[in-house]
Parts: sequence; structure tokens; C-alpha cells
Amino acid sequence: MSMDTEYDLIVVGSGAAGLTCAITAKSRGLNVVVLEKEPVFGGTTALSGGVLWIPLNHHGRQQNAGDSVEAVRTYLMHETGRFYDEASAGAFIEYGPEMVDFMERTTQMKFVPTLYPDYHPDAPGGVDVGRSILAAPYDIRGLGKDMKRLKPPLKTITFMGMMFNSSNADLKHFFQATKSLTSFLYVAKRLASHLREMALYGRAINVTSGNALAARLAQSALDMGIPILTSTPASRVVVQGGRVMGVAVKDGGKGDAERTLHARRGVVLACGGFPHDAQRTAQAYPHLRRGHEHLSPTPTSNTGDGIHMAEAAGARMEIRFQEPSAWMPVTRVDFGNGEVGVFPHLLDRYKPGVIGVLSNGRRFTNESNSYHDVGAAMVQACQDLPETAMWLICDKATLGKYGLGYVKPAPMPIGRFLRNGYLLQGRTMAELAARAGIDAAGLEQTVREYNTGAVRGEDPAFSRGSTSFNRYLADPAQRPNPCVAPVQEGPFYAIKLVMGDLGTFDGLRTSVAGEVLRPDGSAIPGLYAVGNDRASMMGGNYPGAGITHGPNMAFGYLTGLHIAGQTGGGAAAAAPAAANEAVPA
Repeated sequence: MSMDTEYDLIVVGSGAAGLTCAITAKSRGLNVVVLEKEPVFGGTTALSGGVLWIPLNHHGRQQNAGDSVEAVRTYLMHETGRFYDEASAGAFIEYGPEMVDFMERTTQMKFVPTLYPDYHPDAPGGVDVGRSILAAPYDIRGLGKDMKRLKPPLKTITFMGMMFNSSNADLKHFFQATKSLTSFLYVAKRLASHLREMALYGRAINVTSGNALAARLAQSALDMGIPILTSTPASRVVVQGGRVMGVAVKDGGKGDAERTLHARRGVVLACGGFPHDAQRTAQAYPHLRRGHEHLSPTPTSNTGDGIHMAEAAGARMEIRFQEPSAWMPVTRVDFGNGEVGVFPHLLDRYKPGVIGVLSNGRRFTNESNSYHDVGAAMVQACQDLPETAMWLICDKATLGKYGLGYVKPAPMPIGRFLRNGYLLQGRTMAELAARAGIDAAGLEQTVREYNTGAVRGEDPAFSRGSTSFNRYLADPAQRPNPCVAPVQEGPFYAIKLVMGDLGTFDGLRTSVAGEVLRPDGSAIPGLYAVGNDRASMMGGNYPGAGITHGPNMAFGYLTGLHIAGQTGGGAAAAAPAAANEAVPA
């Protein structure tokens, strides 16, 4: 691959944080290049929901004019607990909305508001709407020849290659397609358009969610003349005279040969954290320390490269957060012919008539809480059990109405899922329990207890439906509680979930501006980290939809400004984040 060898700034990684940093630095006059180890760009971003949690952005202010800096600070303080850092919070509150304005004003990036509540809207400072925004859909033909280099979406959350997620308005029509003529016509038109795209281009052209976010950022970078060099893995940072001055990249097709790219201003590590670093996750994840299973739908290339390169340059990575990753309960999907996928459970747990139980047959949490909260509860509840796993249980009517996991609602057939064991069926709860390996007496008692309240729309055990977030992804047609309905008409169904993640929270210690720090707190000159390579300001907590992309892009923007010398270099920008200083739990 032909490439220059001299740049002002080298960004390693092509996800949202890295591209935001690159675009910001380029807009300030720096000569920037982006390196990506995979043959496609977009990283975890391209597989994600594409939501950003950016309090006080101009879209959110139109939805919730009463939101305030004080409320955001209060919420962050409550949610992050002992990991709260005033400097990081202040920088995020200031630079987050500024980043949104900059991106929408000067690039291809466009956002739309969502109706997401905060994940804990009843907590001090929490709100019911106004802090989460979403990348607007995008026609990727704008990428031209680079369209083939955009990472495709996660296969398990598409339907015939068509993209959906919990923020997509299409979903309500697909769930109602057999009940509403309006929805049926909408779905027919949507499918016809999609099939035409697949026939012409071999993939969806009008992309949504994280694929739209990645595409818009990549298009913006390419429009600005920023090269995105795919299939170009960085192997190490180059240190000269105590300063990081570039990176060594593997020279494709030449064995172990390396080529050095020089960076006058610095190197930014944006490699996506360590969800597929087997050694580090075995140390960090409590269920892996027990010998239990973990499946991550994140790119398998996210093997902790940035963290390893920083450690070799003098940084030290420590596991500090009680919850080192964004937990996501998942199922393993067998596509046949040896192909296996991972399905993240973003929607089904919220639906009325679906409950989650452990191997003892007992419920253990509010199933309509966020995936991270349910995941953390699952890790805790299974600490003395043979495996970290839960089973989602429902009856025939609920399965037909909403589907379950990768199983689609009626009229889609379920036979192949019964045959390959993804979906388990029993005429009675006892028969279902036997097939799933669940304690039958425990399951039968749980369902009896749950149904006693559920027929009235109540959940005295775990208060499902008690918050606006619980209700947001449920079924508003189910009254009086959109999250609660009984499990009563057989046959009954179950699928088995294990623990997964959406990316790591723990990461390198940095200053607020992103300078990678040594163990003594001094900055390594010329080395920066953004995105999941940098420890999350949330301290392992998950306050709302988009708390990965929002802070990652806000601090990517701040880091780009800092490298270009346009942040003023104040105390807040230079100070290390207190979350990174805290002792382990």
C-alpha cells in the first residue's frame, strides 16, 4: 500500500472517537492519517445502535427546555459514585454540545433526537427525555468506491440484511404488520426498497444506527482529505528522546517487515478497548474468573492493541471498575455451515409476558431495566451457580406477538430454531424446565407467583414498568402496565442467555484532554487515547442510551482541539481524571 511517512497526527482506529479526533484536528489545519487493522472501517461503532448521550445538546433542549448543567452534574455524581470527577464532568458538559454543533455545521454528520429516557430517570438529576441523540440515516452511495470498505452491521440484528435497533421507527410497523393495514403497507414498501438495494449493491444502502454514524464520520474524514488506511495494523508506537514520534505498521504481504510513520504532533490510540483480549478479560470479568462463558458481539479485532502499545511506552493498565465492561446478555446463534453469530438482547426483555430466570427457576431482577443493569445483576446472582446464564421464558401468544431473541414474531416460522436447539419448547412448565436444565419446581413456583400480580399488571417482586425507561421499549398497548402480562397459555418457550458486552469501560489513565499517563501521573509526551482505549468517565456505570459514543466523541473532539493547541491548556484539560485515580473496588 502506498502511503506517506510524515504526518502531524496519526490516529490508530477508525471508530467514532478516532474519526472525531481526526476530523477535529484536520479542521484546525493538521495533516492527519487514520490507520485501521481491519480491511473495513467503522470498528465497534458500525455495529452499534449509533446513539449518543450528550446532555444539553440543541436537539435535547428543544425536547426538554428545563434541563440544566446542575441537573446533569447531579445525575453524573449520583450515577458514577466514587468515580465522579469534576474536571471530566465539566469538560464533557462543555465540549459535548459544542462537538455536536461543530459536526453538524461543518461535516456530513447529522443527528436526530430520540425519546430515550435516562436509564435511571427517577434518580437525582435524571430526565425522561432530551439527552440522547441518534445518527440520522445515511445513503452510503455517498462513499463512492469506499462504500465496500464500510463495516457491515451485526448480522444478528438485521432482517435479510435490513437494519433495526431499539431507536428505529420501523420496528413499530414490523410488530404491527399483521394487525394494521397501515403497518402492512409500510413494511411491504420498506421490504421492496430493501430487496432492490440488495439486488443492485449486495447490501443495504440506506443505513441507520451505528452504521450510519460510522458512514457519516468516514465520509466526512474522506471529504476533508484524511486518508483511512485499512488493512494497516499498527504494531507499536515509536519513541524517540522520551517522546512518541510515530508508529510502526506491518508492511502488508512482507512477513514481519515494518514501516515507520512519523507524527510531528502525536499519536492517538483509538483501538476499541480490550473485549477480545483473552488474557485481560480473564482477569477483569468475574464470571470468566469462575470459568463461565462470555460472548462478545464486538469486532474480534478489538484485542487491546492500543493498551498494549501504551504499556510498552510506559503506561500501566489496571482494572479499577467493579463493572469493567458494558454488560449485554446475549445468545449464540447458529447460522449453519459452521457460521455462528451473537445476538444482543436489546428488546425482548422489556416486553410483557417475558420473564427471566436462573437455573434454579427463580427470577432475580427487573427484566425491563437496562441491559447493563440486568447483566450486572446476572453476574452477581450467578456467583454460586454452575454457570452465568439466564433463560427468557414466554408462552405461545407472547412468542407470536413479539418474537424472542433471534426468533422473529409470527408469521415467521420457528421450526429451524426448535431443531437446532436455539428455542426450547414444552407443553408444560415442567417439560420446558426439563429441556432447559432448569429446576422445575422453582420455575413452576416462580410463574405462579409472577402470574398472581401480572393478571392485574403488577410486579410486586421487582416493580417492572415503574420507570419511564422500563416502559419505553415495552408495549404501550398492554394495559395497565406495558411491561407486565401473565405467562399462562402453553406451549411455553425458553432461550438461554449468557453474558456478553458492548465494549470495555476500563482503560488507560489519561488527562481530561486524553494524554496517556504514566503510573506516577506524568503524561507520556505525544501519546493520547480516546474511545474505549481510555477509561470511561462513567466509572463502569451506564446512566443512559449512548454513554459510550457521547463521551467518546466529546473527548475525541477535545483531544483533537488540544493537539491542535486550541483548548487553552487550562487546568481542567491537563488534569488527570479522578476516575482513573481511584483504587480498585
